[in-house]
Amino acid sequence: QVQLVESGGGLVQSGGSLRLSCAASGRTFGLYTVAWFRQAPGKERDIVAAISRSGDNTRYADSVKGRFTISRDNAEKTVYLQMNSLKPEDTAVYYCAASVTSWLRSSTSDFGSWGQGTQVTVSP
Repeated sequence: QVQLVESGGGLVQSGGSLRLSCAASGRTFGLYTVAWFRQAPGKERDIVAAISRSGDNTRYADSVKGRFTISRDNAEKTVYLQMNSLKPEDTAVYYCAASVTSWLRSSTSDFGSWGQGTQVTVSP
């Protein structure tokens, strides 16, 4: 398995931007699909964005399309989530997760490696 550590969360005003980073350890990072999930208080953990092993394919939840961008640098073993035009409803703990399955999968059970999460809070 790969170990993941998220960073970059914080408090931002509505309309602002943040960039989350997910740093991975392990020699086989390039073999993993990586996704960002988020979980707000009292809600389920939902997928936000996913990226394929090569980085050529990405997908997004409808709620973040056009505002968030996922990218990866396999040489640096890092995945990023650029979040623009943030809204209060984006407030959640954001988790990075890795999977050996397809980048089209979106269930938490498809992802075997998880980071500890980073809090994102968007004020009105």
